[in-house]
Amino acid sequence: MSAHAGTTRTPRAPALVEPGVGRRTRPIAGWALLSLVVVLSACTPTGDSRQRTTPPADGAAPSTDSSGGGPPCTASVDALSAPPAGYRLVGRDVAVPDAAVISAEDSGEADPAARLFAKWGLVVRAGAVVDVRVAPGWQDRARLGWGGTGTPAATVTVHACASEGGQGQWMAFVGGTWVAQAACVPLIVTSDGQDDPVDLGIGVPCAGTTTP
Repeated sequence: MSAHAGTTRTPRAPALVEPGVGRRTRPIAGWALLSLVVVLSACTPTGDSRQRTTPPADGAAPSTDSSGGGPPCTASVDALSAPPAGYRLVGRDVAVPDAAVISAEDSGEADPAARLFAKWGLVVRAGAVVDVRVAPGWQDRARLGWGGTGTPAATVTVHACASEGGQGQWMAFVGGTWVAQAACVPLIVTSDGQDDPVDLGIGVPCAGTTTP
């Protein structure tokens, strides 16, 4: 994906996600996580008009809804025993990148609030249903999306159904954050009735953080 003219190049997110093909990412332990990087490298943002996202190939872990109820399962790409290195917990059911900055590039989206895209994988505890939304006041400046759920939105629900065979306690989802311009974006994660805030540096670091 070509960078938009004028977009500041910044250090990348942890290696669970592969924000740009051909760039080096931080190493992570375990062959299984290396396989996940390969899977994610084949995916593109939903709104990219230059290349459409295709279903995960070998190594993907499609979710199934064994409960027979609740929201439909969100398409996952891998099952993990724990959140990978370089990720931090938000509440008890969600993990997000711990990088000071997640690089953002031109998205190709017509929506002014989604001009730039920062690709990163959301990791959710298997069996959990979580809502991730941009904080009040940011609905016109940021969008979210994971699992090929369609048009980027201000609020996204992720249903982390367990993989077939019940492998892994955490599920990984391809997607990320769209923004009108590089910014420290405040998000709210809701799981099991509890709201947990988290700030992500999309294209620029949040106040009080430094790039490595």
